Amino acid sequence: MTGIIKHKHFSKGALLLVVAFTLQSCFVAKDYVRPDLDLETEALYRTENLPTDSVSIAEVSWKDLFTDPYLQQYIEEGLQNNMDVRIAIQQMIAAEAYAKQGKAGFMPTLSVGPNYTHQEYSENSQFGTIFSGGLDTYDITANLSWEADVWGKIRSGKRASQAEYLQNVAAHQAVKTQLISSIANTYYNLLALDAQLEVTKKTIETRASGVETIKALKDAGQVTQVAVDQNIAQYNSAKALQVDIEMAIFKAENTLSILLGRTPQELERSPLQTQKIDQELTLGVSTLLLRNRPDVMAAEYSLIKNFELTNVANSSFYPSLTLTASGGLQSLELDNLLSANSLFATVVGGLTQPLLNQRKLKTQKEVALANQETALLNFKKTLLVAGSEVSNALYAYKAETKKFEFRKNEVEALRIAEANSEELLKNGYANYLDLLTARQSALSAELNSIDSQLQQLVAVVDLYEALGGGWK
Repeated sequence: MTGIIKHKHFSKGALLLVVAFTLQSCFVAKDYVRPDLDLETEALYRTENLPTDSVSIAEVSWKDLFTDPYLQQYIEEGLQNNMDVRIAIQQMIAAEAYAKQGKAGFMPTLSVGPNYTHQEYSENSQFGTIFSGGLDTYDITANLSWEADVWGKIRSGKRASQAEYLQNVAAHQAVKTQLISSIANTYYNLLALDAQLEVTKKTIETRASGVETIKALKDAGQVTQVAVDQNIAQYNSAKALQVDIEMAIFKAENTLSILLGRTPQELERSPLQTQKIDQELTLGVSTLLLRNRPDVMAAEYSLIKNFELTNVANSSFYPSLTLTASGGLQSLELDNLLSANSLFATVVGGLTQPLLNQRKLKTQKEVALANQETALLNFKKTLLVAGSEVSNALYAYKAETKKFEFRKNEVEALRIAEANSEELLKNGYANYLDLLTARQSALSAELNSIDSQLQQLVAVVDLYEALGGGWK
């Protein structure tokens, strides 16, 4: 008879499990579908020179794009030691732990441990006269609890945690892309400052010689003391410019040192004129930003996470099916605790429908929907900003390339004008003001030419970053 009763209880438990697994197909949760972004990606780059294939400069490794050996060394060092990268890695590790926890959501919870209970009963209670002096109970109990994912709530929670992990991975990739860009731009800025310093030092030498020349002309009665004073002033102006450039170099070296995770120090580098980027500046189709640019990917993973959390909120309105079980050994005497007669077991299956909960579930759903819409708008905004940055960088590169040719011609013409003015002044055919103007214009033009060359390099780096290059 006892065997029949046990078999009956077992059958009921098995039936409950079968029902639970059968209901797994009754998902309320929906599957994520990427929103239609044709409108957002149409004419995203504001250029008619788009390629017909999907090849992009973003696919090029930074080691192939930046060929300067010092720059390669600094980028490698920065990726290893930069504090922002290391912080992002720790955030990624924390998100990975949550993702692992989300994967375990389908598993039951199980706990086991010994317990000792002492109860004192009132003498006037039902058990007071029976258990005079109290009751001691010893047990070793295992508790198991499992919730069937009937409506997809657990599955959605798992997907939300995975999306959050991937969002942190994308954030780490974004930090790498930004770091590579910052290191390259700071390095190129240092090279440009070096070139400007070299030009300024040569100008100082020329102006020092010019002061001696103008003094000789004064002694010969061809110019006045005013000409001498203005030449001396122009010489000192160049010396002050040298101090400004040296200070800018000092600060740029400190900035680059911080990016590398070093203490501030002097850094080795190559000359500006040796810098060449031979890669063809192809963009790739607009939708490549969805695959390559880390901040766009992070924005979409945020949308996926909030979409799945909305699924969780919707599923919370439906009844939850839980199965709990406990079993182990229980005895009033410690000596008899490990006896076969001390075995006990309890199985409880429950179906719980939330009714009154102080509006918590409705609020949860409304907040989840608002967060999902916010994430969608942020995704679209990130995509638009990315396209704008690509457009700006591409236009800047073309503009600086065109302007550089004009700058070179300007420098050449003004240097000739400076030399001719000096020669004419020596022979009494020109005013000293013409020479001063020609000298100042020539120096400004040469410094501007160096800056234009720098801006070409910066535009390439900015385009590389805007397309999401560098993190692969």
